[in-house]
Amino acid sequence: MVMAGAMGHTGPTDRSITQIDAALIHGVIRQRRESEHLSLHRTRPAAIFGLLMVTTASVALAQTMSTYGTPGLVETPTAEMLNEDELALTSSVFNNTQRHSLTFQFLPRINATFRYSLIDDFIAGNDRLADRSFDVNILLAKETRYRPALLLGLRDIVGTGVYSSEYLVATKTMRPGLRFSAGVGWGRLGDRGVENPLGVLKSELETRPPPSKIGASTGGTLDPDAWFRGDMGFFGGVSWDVTQRLTLSAEYSSDRYTLEETRGAESIDDPWNIGVNYRFDSGISLGAFLLGGDEVGVQLGYSINPGKPSNPGGIEAAAPALMSTDQVAAASWNLPDAPASGGARDVLNSRLAEQGLRMEGLEIAGSRAVVQVQNNRWQNEAQAAGRTARVMANTLPPEVRDFEIVFRQNGIPLSRVRMARADLLELEHDVDGAWRSYARADIEDAARAARPARGEVIFPEFSAELVPFLTFSFFDPDEPLRYEVGPELRLDYKPAPGLKFATAIRYPVAGTIDDSNRPSDSVLPRVRSEAFRYAQESEVEVSQMTASYVFRPGKDLFGRISGGYLETMFGGVSGELLWHPVNSRLALGVEVNYARQRDFDVLFGFQDYDVVTGHASAYYELNNGFHAQVDAGRYLAKDWGATFTLMREFDNGFRIGGFFTLTDVSFDDFGEGSFDKGFIIEVPIAWMTGQPSRQTVSNTIRPLLRDGGARLDVPDRLYDLSRDYRAESFEDGWGRFFR
Repeated sequence: MVMAGAMGHTGPTDRSITQIDAALIHGVIRQRRESEHLSLHRTRPAAIFGLLMVTTASVALAQTMSTYGTPGLVETPTAEMLNEDELALTSSVFNNTQRHSLTFQFLPRINATFRYSLIDDFIAGNDRLADRSFDVNILLAKETRYRPALLLGLRDIVGTGVYSSEYLVATKTMRPGLRFSAGVGWGRLGDRGVENPLGVLKSELETRPPPSKIGASTGGTLDPDAWFRGDMGFFGGVSWDVTQRLTLSAEYSSDRYTLEETRGAESIDDPWNIGVNYRFDSGISLGAFLLGGDEVGVQLGYSINPGKPSNPGGIEAAAPALMSTDQVAAASWNLPDAPASGGARDVLNSRLAEQGLRMEGLEIAGSRAVVQVQNNRWQNEAQAAGRTARVMANTLPPEVRDFEIVFRQNGIPLSRVRMARADLLELEHDVDGAWRSYARADIEDAARAARPARGEVIFPEFSAELVPFLTFSFFDPDEPLRYEVGPELRLDYKPAPGLKFATAIRYPVAGTIDDSNRPSDSVLPRVRSEAFRYAQESEVEVSQMTASYVFRPGKDLFGRISGGYLETMFGGVSGELLWHPVNSRLALGVEVNYARQRDFDVLFGFQDYDVVTGHASAYYELNNGFHAQVDAGRYLAKDWGATFTLMREFDNGFRIGGFFTLTDVSFDDFGEGSFDKGFIIEVPIAWMTGQPSRQTVSNTIRPLLRDGGARLDVPDRLYDLSRDYRAESFEDGWGRFFR
């Protein structure tokens, strides 16, 4: 699987308030708007949910992670959760086993884990098993004064079944820093067990089918018929926080590594394990453990919270203080003879540029001023609107009472924000000024926004930059992590609004992707499974060379036409139409492409394979930062099906989510993994540096890169262009309007 890191300018919104606070404030907004004789664009059931969340007891937070990468003791799980939104990475090594895990607490009561394990001497004729597995943990009950927390866990539910197990575990805090856990488990956790008592209900539950997918050509599918079957084992233990950083753990484990023993490895006869873990303020943790009295192991962990910046925010330059109308009237650029030299218009242009906003047009008609800008700095669009409004209020003549801000991208109008100058002056120091200003503002589609006659001359525009690129390949059994690094030259030419010519040329100078010697065994057209050949047979790579035109065919409509070398493996032509009303959570789109496979040298030639592909797409913004997307249509291997994606977007722009694709290709024909799936991580540069920026680092990680369910990678898709400037994004980020 190849994963490429890329820098982009269309990242998600940077919001400044927590989800619970946002829900509460949304309720306040409704009341404010009623008092202002205005109405909200949509209802907010999340407000009631937020109030309920505030009154519930908090869950027990995990202090240590098990070797499986989930909250636990040494190897056994506990009924603890991570902090909400926390992302934890762990690596454990002992004997002939490595486990590398990523766990995400995407809801207060639910977390999920992706695990990549390497077990030496496990498969006959193969020195190493490279195993990918997924877990889900669901907190059934929170801990109270008299009741322990109770958790249901499903381990290795999508994988080969090596670690397959199900469990119920309870955890109780006896006193601060001292926690006891006890549970029952099936599968691996039933190794030291008794006959399944559920067999009285159904005799089939007494026997558990063996993990037949180990070493098979497929795997990667759910197997619920095996859940809660076979012997049932008991496990438990205790953890003690010696200090706020140091934790000691001891446990009784019901897993005796029977599966490894049957394949020649040693079993663990002693059920007792002990461990020690030390946590640093940086999020790093170090651990050591002893399994069965003789197996020594070590563990490295790192946790982050995407909802919180890794560097302190607010270190950007402060917003300009609002000047009174008398001060503005007395300024030299507003004197009667100033227009001869451009006057306020030149000052406005200069001041907006200082704020990272490019003025693309200005029109003043009586008491109304319309300024058209492109936001090149602020991840939060509401903050960009606030900065623009402040500059307008400090620059334009006092007789201008109504402001309109039209946001444009690549010369294309997206949305319009209307507000009164008097509201800015009145509400700047109001305790609830930001939200009252939102209640008084109007946000609407700007498809019909015309370029003002006195607009800035910004086209044609040319840009060139030389940046490093870094590409990863994951989960090759011979070498789990491969890479390719080198310089990339990016050239952009924009001769007119919406029209862009883009070229990206790479020169790999170092890497190991081209060392891969695992040929594709796919029975489908090899549209992705020979990705390594593009690294082996290329030197200088023309990774992209496209012409694209983005336009607004009507209100709430966006259109795009693209052609050229669209991505590393395919070129062709692409057309897209998107319907995205400014006040709607729902967007609908359709895309049609003709694609032809490129030569492996990544230059200008093509292979014989071509395909007509395309999708109908639906996008919906759920509550609490969740975004759902469904894409149904034809894929590159000429298979038909749909991709389902669920993303979580945090207040500061960090995004993480997962997807899976099901098509008419059978699991056997798809090959190892059975169907396409993976997860997406998008990190805003501002989250890492604390400085305002619209750049992001985005990666799509797949356990396997196969040919089924492969979609054309077309640059500049329309939903990413439009979504940040619709009313939902403005509303969620309006807490930063005056910042």
